Amino acid sequence: MANTKSAKKRVRQTARRSDINRARVSRLRTFIRKTELAIASGDKAAAQTAFREMQPELQRGATKGVIHRNTVARKLSRLSARIKAL
Repeated sequence: MANTKSAKKRVRQTARRSDINRARVSRLRTFIRKTELAIASGDKAAAQTAFREMQPELQRGATKGVIHRNTVARKLSRLSARIKAL
């Protein structure tokens, strides 16, 4: 347990930041899931729309530090290739 004043403050900050980051990661997963479902349905137009909505969210996740930028690039590349193959 935290004993010093600064350590107690750090515990509070970490808890608040963890909640925010958990929400961000959940939001990213939701957008990825929507895109995956659109691809699975075989509707290219819906998949492209979902992909366009997902892109800035993933990029924002990378700038906020909840997901690595190379992971974002990999996911975008793979999903884009799957949409193109439809």
